[in-house]
Amino acid sequence: MSEMLELESGYTDGDIDTNPTSNLSLGELIDHRYSRRDTLKGGVSAAAIAVFGGAVLAACDDNDDESENSAPVVTAGSSGSSASGRVVTLTSTVTDDGGTVTSAWTQVSGPTVTLTNANTATATFIAPAVDAATPLVFRYVAADPQGQSSSAETTVNVTPAALGFTAVAKNRNDVVTIPTGYSIGLLTRVGDPIAEGVAAYANNGTDTNFANRIGDHGDALYYFGLNADGARDDNSNTRGLLMQNHENLNVQYLHANGPTNVSSGPRPEAEAIKEIEAHGVSTVEVVQGTGGWAYVQNSDFNRRVTPNTPTEMRGPARGNALLVTAYSPDATVGRGTINNCANGATPWATLLTCEENWAGYFRRPTEADNPRRSAKEVTALTRYGVRSTNGNYAWASVTPSDASSTVFRKWDAQATGSSAATDYRNEPNQYGWVVEIDPFDRARAPRKRTALGRFNHEGCWPGLFEAGVRPAFYMGDDAQNEYLYKFVSATPWDAADATATDRLAIGDKYLDNGTLYVARFNADGSGQWVPLVFGQGTVTSTNTTYPFADQADVLVHCRIAADVSGATRMDRPEWTAVNPANGEMYLTLTNNSSRTAALVDPANPRSYQDAPSTSRGNRNGHILRLREAGDTTEATSFTWDIYVFAAGSDLDPTNINLSALTADNDHSSPDGLWFGRPSNASGQVNPLLWIQTDDGAFTDVTNNQMLAAFPGSVGDGGTRSVTSTAADGTTNTVTTRIGAAPGTNLRRFLVGPVECEITGVDTTPDGRTLFVGIQHPGEGGTPTEPTSNWPDSQSNAEVAETVRPRSGVVFIVKNDGGVVGL
Repeated sequence: MSEMLELESGYTDGDIDTNPTSNLSLGELIDHRYSRRDTLKGGVSAAAIAVFGGAVLAACDDNDDESENSAPVVTAGSSGSSASGRVVTLTSTVTDDGGTVTSAWTQVSGPTVTLTNANTATATFIAPAVDAATPLVFRYVAADPQGQSSSAETTVNVTPAALGFTAVAKNRNDVVTIPTGYSIGLLTRVGDPIAEGVAAYANNGTDTNFANRIGDHGDALYYFGLNADGARDDNSNTRGLLMQNHENLNVQYLHANGPTNVSSGPRPEAEAIKEIEAHGVSTVEVVQGTGGWAYVQNSDFNRRVTPNTPTEMRGPARGNALLVTAYSPDATVGRGTINNCANGATPWATLLTCEENWAGYFRRPTEADNPRRSAKEVTALTRYGVRSTNGNYAWASVTPSDASSTVFRKWDAQATGSSAATDYRNEPNQYGWVVEIDPFDRARAPRKRTALGRFNHEGCWPGLFEAGVRPAFYMGDDAQNEYLYKFVSATPWDAADATATDRLAIGDKYLDNGTLYVARFNADGSGQWVPLVFGQGTVTSTNTTYPFADQADVLVHCRIAADVSGATRMDRPEWTAVNPANGEMYLTLTNNSSRTAALVDPANPRSYQDAPSTSRGNRNGHILRLREAGDTTEATSFTWDIYVFAAGSDLDPTNINLSALTADNDHSSPDGLWFGRPSNASGQVNPLLWIQTDDGAFTDVTNNQMLAAFPGSVGDGGTRSVTSTAADGTTNTVTTRIGAAPGTNLRRFLVGPVECEITGVDTTPDGRTLFVGIQHPGEGGTPTEPTSNWPDSQSNAEVAETVRPRSGVVFIVKNDGGVVGL
C-alpha cells in the first residue's frame, strides 16, 4: 500500500509555522524520545501485510503552537511470510500533526538483506536463503522537524526456497512455453551482426562473414559481469559479456538452396568458409534496459573464436611430436576450436569451452591411410573415430582461391607427406581439448589445456574452491560407453588469484599441471578415481593394447589409458554440475542405445524398449551424482547414487520409471545441467538445479524441455533391484542406488519450439534474469519447407511458413522481480 496521510476533521489549509533554526538530522531525531504524550493522535490506516520503506511526507495540523506538537503516528503492517528468493514488500503508513516527516526502514534482526527504497514508504528486498523458517524483523521510524519520532516493527518469516511456478504442460508448439508469472524476450540469434558495419542478417542463405556474426547451434553459455567503466564486475546484473559455444550447423538453412556436394565434394569455397566460421565461440556485450535485454553490435568486447583462430597448446603435451603439423612444426600452436558443446568457468573469470564431436570433421579414408601408419597409430585413430572418408562437410575437398591457404587442407588427416611436419596427419590430435578463453581481452589467444586429457569433451565444471586445497574439474566424454574424468590441479588454491589481472597466467598455474583421473563405479555405491599416469598400473610402455611413450601420449590418448585401467563404461556422460552448497557432483547420462540387458551394471542399470521404438537400450537416460570422500576435491574415492531416472510417466514403475515421474516432470535424455549461482538464493543452502533435454525418444509427446529441481543429496534414497529384458526374453537383474523420488521438487519450467534442443543456461548474479539457449529448431526441415519458424513464431503466430528457423538465446524474468524459479 502506498503511503497515506489521514488528517483531522476541521483542518483548513494555510501556511505552516517553521522552525527558523536548522533541522536535526534523521539520526538525531531518532535519538529523541519517540513521544511526549501518553497517547498518539491521528487516524491511522491499516497497512498491507509485509512492508515497504521510508518516505518524506508533508503533514499539516490546524494548531500552529509548537508546544502542542505530537509525534508522528506510524504503522509497519502485520507480520507476514515469504520463501527464499522471493520479493518481499514492506509497507508503512504515517500521520503527523504538522511539518515535514522524515522516515526510513531499517533491519533489526535476521539474516542481512539489502533494502531497496529504504527511505520511502515502500521498501523491498529479496528473501534470503535459509535452511529453516527464520524471522526477520524490520523497524520503520518517522520523525518530524521538532524532534518528535515514532517507530513500529514488523516481522517477516522466511521459509526455505521452494519452486515458485506451476509446471508447464508438455506440448509440441513452435514457441518457447514458460510458466504463468514470467516473461520472455529474445537476445541473440544465428547470424546477428556483432561488429560495426556488418549488415543485418537476411536469413535467406545469402549472408556471409560469419567471423563477425553469431554462430550456429548455440550451446552452453556463461555471463561475465561488466561495470559502467567496462571492467570486470562479478556482481553486475545489468551489463555483461555473454559467451556461447557454437556446436554444429543447420547447414540446409545457411545456404540459399542448401549445401553443394556436402557428402563427397568438391565443396565451393564460399560455402565451406561460411560453415567453418559458423562454428566456435562468440562473445557479445549485453545490457539491460527498460525494454529488457539487448546485445551491443559495435562493442569492443565482441569477438568470434572460430576453427581458424590462432590458439596456443599448453600443458604436458605442448611441444610433443604427437602435435606436430605443417602449421606448427614445433607443436606449440594451433588453429581454432570446433564442435564446442558444454563449458565451465573459473573463479579468475575465464571460460572453459570444450571440444566434443570433433573427429568426424576430418577426412581419413582408412583403406588408403592405414597402410601409411604404424599399428600404434591405427589403434589410436580407430579408438578416437578418425575414419571418415570425406569428413562431415567435406571441407578438405575445397580448392582455395589462394593456393597458399591451408584452412581447408588441415581437415585432411591423411599421412601424405614425408613427415608430420609436412602434412596434417596429426591435426586431429590438436582437437578434443578443454580450451581456456579470456572474455575481457580479445587480443589473447585461447589456450588448449592438454593436462585435462583429449576426448569428446562435453563440459568441464569445477568443484568447490577452498583455500589451500587443490581444485578439481569434472568432465564427461560424450559418446556411448565412455567415461567420467576428473582433473586435480597440482597447485593448492590461493583465493587471491581470483582477482588477478593476467587471467590466462592463472590458468597456466592451475590447469597445466596435475593428475587426470577416470571413474570406476562399484556395486556397493562406492567408487574410485583411477589415476592416468604414465608408469602407474597398466599405463606403461609395455602395455600390449597400446604401448604408451610418456605422459603426453597418455593425455593425447587418455581414452585408451582409461580402457586399460578398468574404468566404468557409462551411458553417454555429458554435462557435469557441482552443487555450490555441498560440493556434490552431478552427471547427465543422456541415453545409450547399445546398453543391452547383458551389459547393465549398477551405475547404468536399465535396458528396455520404449514404444513405438522397437530398439532396446537406455532410451531415456538418467542423472548420477557422487560425493567425494571427506568432501574434498583431492579425494581418490567417492560414494554415488542415481538422482533421477528419466522416463515417461506412463512407463513401467518397477523397472523403467524408477523415480515415479508424473506428467509435471517426466522427461527424456537429460543433457544440460547447471546449479544456480551462489551469489543468490537459487545457489545457496539448498541450490536449484536446472536440467535441459536433448531427446529423440519422447518427441512424439513433447518438444525438448527444461526442468527445475531441488535434488536432495547422495544417499537420501536406498537400493532398488532393476530387471532388464532382452529381445529374446532373457533377463538380467542388478541392484542400483537410487535417490529419493523427486516428487514436486522436480518440475517442468519450459518447453522449446519444434525440433529444438534446450541447451545453455545461466543467470545474472542476482538470479533475476535467466538466459537459455534454443538450439537447432526445425533441424529436420529443408530450405523451402522448414519445420519450424522460430524465433519469428514466438512473437508472430501468423509468421510465414517459409521463414527459416534460427538458433537463439532468450532471457526470462519473473514478473514480480524475484529470483527465477523460486
